[in-house]
Amino acid sequence: MQSFKLYAFSFFAVLSLGLFVTSCKGGDDTSEVATTKLVKDYDYKVVHEWNELFLQVERYANGYRPGPAPRVLAYMGLAAYEASVPGMPEYNSLEGHFAGLSIPDAAGGEYHWPTVINASYAYLMPRFFPAATDAQKQSMATLANINEAKFKAEVSSDLFEKSKKRGEDVAAAVFAWAETEPVAIKEQFKDPFQGYDWATKYKKDGDWKPTFPGPGKPMGPMWGTARTFALKSNELLCRKPLPYSADKISDLYSQALEVYAQNTPTLSYEDEWVGEFWSDDLVSLTFSPGPRWLAIGDQALALEKSNLQTALEMSAKVGMAISDAAVGCWNSKYFYNVERPQTYINRVIDPNWKPALINPLTGDLGVTPSFPAYPSGHSTMGGAGAEALASVFGYSYAMTDLCHEGRTEFEGKGRTFSSFAEMAQENAWSRVPLGVHFRMDCEEGVRYGYEIGRKVNNLPWKK
Repeated sequence: MQSFKLYAFSFFAVLSLGLFVTSCKGGDDTSEVATTKLVKDYDYKVVHEWNELFLQVERYANGYRPGPAPRVLAYMGLAAYEASVPGMPEYNSLEGHFAGLSIPDAAGGEYHWPTVINASYAYLMPRFFPAATDAQKQSMATLANINEAKFKAEVSSDLFEKSKKRGEDVAAAVFAWAETEPVAIKEQFKDPFQGYDWATKYKKDGDWKPTFPGPGKPMGPMWGTARTFALKSNELLCRKPLPYSADKISDLYSQALEVYAQNTPTLSYEDEWVGEFWSDDLVSLTFSPGPRWLAIGDQALALEKSNLQTALEMSAKVGMAISDAAVGCWNSKYFYNVERPQTYINRVIDPNWKPALINPLTGDLGVTPSFPAYPSGHSTMGGAGAEALASVFGYSYAMTDLCHEGRTEFEGKGRTFSSFAEMAQENAWSRVPLGVHFRMDCEEGVRYGYEIGRKVNNLPWKK
């Protein structure tokens, strides 16, 4: 028995020595990873919490739709991803893909990745929402503090501070890069109508002009000049729209008649539900159409009980995809300058017709978004967001979207889909019965959005 104990002691001593020697070999990245926790070893919740807080803040943020909110998501998602990529051995840093972006080197060794990510979001969100209310700023600080207290109890003080510094340093670098964009882009939330006189662009029937109720001026005319993450400068225009015609045998007249027939005299229950379900048009009522796809991604994270690596990939891809979609879409809108169905129908078909979009907060009826029609922003961002989500969760991922569950201002039931593409198609179509888009706006928008989403998915994420 004594000899067995001696043999066992010798065996475990040799084994321990071997493990010690292996872990101390200089430059052996695989062995270092094996002794520390990777990003994928944690759950998705810290990313999910910050995403959900963003959706709450953005809902009430004047001036952040259509483009600034997706831009914020792109930068915040990129920062959290880059801060954590040293703990994601299958993934690449994208630093070299973006001119002017410089990410601080990681110190090496162990990090507590939830702390890294919490610090990154806590640094960036208040900076990207400088006009947030005191209550909103307090909600950001509260979430950061709750997570810090939790994480401090899980790791040593040295590891916590090292991890927090990593998150803040990378966030600061990404924010400095964001600050190199033109002032008109960084500060569009202060004046989303800046830099454009619609009347000088109105040359003929078919050109865009304001509709009422509305602000009487166009929103986001400069947004086509914002930074893109995957789209190149020669890819910022979608395909051409149908030519203008008031002839009753023309394709455009046919599409206008289709819009008119959808809600004359009234919408069906199903069309009204679909229109309300995807609307997300109005500040203070819901979050905006682009971030809607982050809300869908958050639901998938929870359904799948995803790990932290998946949450980072989803958030970064969705943010970049909808941000690029907003830039390409708004560049196309103001290039083609196509009028809204309301203007065409009132001039050519029925002077008393109104769209079906209403604002339950103000009681306004017959609302049309205040910018050119072609292509549809909902459709473009929807196609891009759907492509990004499909690359993470699968192209046949089925789920029930509960984004507006329990709402009482409109139908709050969820809708079930067999794929993200099916969601994108319904989202695009919803704008036609609502009366705010021609079919061509939506079909080209979702096609262009898919193209943009694929370009984001094709960035060198994986090794």
